[in-house]
Amino acid sequence: MKVIITDEISEAGLQTLREDSRIEVDVKLGLSVPELHEVIGGYDAIITRSGTTVDAALLDCATNLKIVARAGVGIDNVDVDYASSKGVIVVNAPFGNTNSAAEHTMAILLSFCRNVTIANASLKSGEWKRAPFTGHELKHKTMGVIGLGKVGGRVALRGKAFEMDVIAYDPYISEKRGTDLGVKLVSLEELIRYADVLTVHTPLNEETKGMITAEHFEKMKDGIIVVNCARGGIIEEEAMLQALESGKVTGAAFDVWSKEPPDTDTLKKLIAHPNMVVTPHLGANTFEAQKNVAVDVSREIINYIDGKPMENAVNIPKFDPDLMEQMRPFMELISKLGEFICQLAPANPDKITFSYNGKLARFDCAPLTVCGLASLLNKQTEVEVNMVNARMIARNMGIAVEEVRTTESESFSNLVSIQLESSAGTRTIAGTLFEGMPKIVKMRDYKTDFQPEPHMLVINYEDRPGMLGKIGTILGEANINIGNMNLGRREKAGEAMVVFSVDTPVEQETLDKITAACDARFIKAIRMQ
Repeated sequence: MKVIITDEISEAGLQTLREDSRIEVDVKLGLSVPELHEVIGGYDAIITRSGTTVDAALLDCATNLKIVARAGVGIDNVDVDYASSKGVIVVNAPFGNTNSAAEHTMAILLSFCRNVTIANASLKSGEWKRAPFTGHELKHKTMGVIGLGKVGGRVALRGKAFEMDVIAYDPYISEKRGTDLGVKLVSLEELIRYADVLTVHTPLNEETKGMITAEHFEKMKDGIIVVNCARGGIIEEEAMLQALESGKVTGAAFDVWSKEPPDTDTLKKLIAHPNMVVTPHLGANTFEAQKNVAVDVSREIINYIDGKPMENAVNIPKFDPDLMEQMRPFMELISKLGEFICQLAPANPDKITFSYNGKLARFDCAPLTVCGLASLLNKQTEVEVNMVNARMIARNMGIAVEEVRTTESESFSNLVSIQLESSAGTRTIAGTLFEGMPKIVKMRDYKTDFQPEPHMLVINYEDRPGMLGKIGTILGEANINIGNMNLGRREKAGEAMVVFSVDTPVEQETLDKITAACDARFIKAIRMQ
């Protein structure tokens, strides 16, 4: 895999990529847009920060691109929707710089409250003044946190450590999250009304852009302090400037701007205001954070090569991080089921149903469904199918996809099933985990019990004495060694299905001999990746 790095990334964090012989890393900083468009077609992955815009024009030139890796939290410089339409995975590093961002929030807040920046400049100029720099304590003040996610939650805890009363607004988190943090969840209107310090920690999107307006500033307490260490544009900057100039806001501390570098008149006035503490987007700019985010995206690229689930892909359905280790074996199981049945069933089914029975059904199984769908469709289309574009490709093929969950399961604590419906009939496969390993326990209405192997042979025939012996003899004559065999049948001397795992592929000539010898109703050589 060839990887291009277009922005400054921690060398220590990239060491995991450089040590992998399968990966070729090219560092090409400072490329112009035309230069990047010219070379991007030769790469499988790109690692960026905020300095590279991954837009539709770039993606159209990136004919071999599999992954866009953003070494940081924000992905506003990546056209995720267009990348998804092309089956390109977009990953970020949502955890690597959370601590740095939270600490920087407190740093610039405290810098304002204790006049650190102007007192520092005064003393360095040779002055000895103390009276002009009387500050504010945080103790017993109310901190209003907008966005109680990874960073916001850490800021809330640090506010409590300063003996602040902390309230928060976040419509997407549970009451339990607030309780665990010791934070009272309130409406945005309540937070605006009661906060002495307001700090925002949300992503920048259509919902949050311009979230705090002049109307909100009017409803705030006189003398409020406002902090933005998240994304520029969440707080309307013109309204922020007016609130500072009117004295409604005592002061503010900003690390981020709607345009970076900031060059508009409003931003220049805002930055120059004496009651503003400002930094040039330094929230994630620590040695530790830069190393962490580089390590995180490097690991995701290696996960992709190894065929493992990608934990931080923003355009793939994924489990809660706490569930990932528990669910990883089920992703392997459903991938094997999809790969197996697509080689047995007629192409272009009308409907695919994914069923989850047992304890597994308590959780959101959408990531499993997409994983199984990608595995199933990947052999049925010329386009590479992955978890990014699987649903879109199924929709374009006219395939209905359904998901069924029930906690009831008769024979297994967990059972995963895939059913394909077409004009040729219905095909079903089901599997479970045994000691963490995938096992197929049902094919059509036959009970089975085998692990998927690289080379397998499935035969359906009328069960008569000597049939297995004939099959074994023909395979032996072709110098094909049988590893395991599993026989399923409905009744004695009835129709049977046998599944062999073999050490080497079975050629068509051998399949024809077996078909003739046992009058096979169905025979198929299976090749698993």
